[in-house]
Amino acid sequence: MDILTLLLIACSLAMDAFAVSVSSGMMMCRARIGQTLRIAGSFAFFQFLMPLIGYGVARTFADKIEAVDHWVAFLLLSFIGAKMVYDAMHEGEDEPAADPCQFKNLIVMSIATSIDALAVGASFAVMPHTGLLALPAGFLICTLIIGLVTLVICVLGVVIGCRTGNLLGKRAAVAGGIVLILIGLKILLEHTVFAG
Repeated sequence: MDILTLLLIACSLAMDAFAVSVSSGMMMCRARIGQTLRIAGSFAFFQFLMPLIGYGVARTFADKIEAVDHWVAFLLLSFIGAKMVYDAMHEGEDEPAADPCQFKNLIVMSIATSIDALAVGASFAVMPHTGLLALPAGFLICTLIIGLVTLVICVLGVVIGCRTGNLLGKRAAVAGGIVLILIGLKILLEHTVFAG
């Protein structure tokens, strides 16, 4: 596998995480560097981890994971999105807005946006080991690159979301939750209705 192919795979895997990063930034409006890195780092870690898991269970579970990954992503993102919309609508004057940096929210969003990476890891296990995959620890290098690309893309996503969130004010949390639900729906439709 050449570096250009790997970068294209990494960018495509990071697109759902990017969209969720944008919606997270919209909800926070003003993210500190630590919050931005926490969100982006969580997405990057799971985009790194999931291919490793997929690689390890490639022949045994790849078909089973692929059969339900879209449903899992849809349910997780819809749940978090609906909760964020509900929290924003029922937020009192003194209550803080929904917090995408909260540990449980980060974990759920990170898993939901990285499930496809399991299948990518599984495909790495069965494809010919050429180019980067032929190097000693080549698979580990590939997964690290996927994680780093996701980190950069998600930092940009949070920054873009923060700027958009500042324009929307308190409605940003509602918009962010709706975006999460729509991303989940998009994943589900791509794997069911529009599957080739």
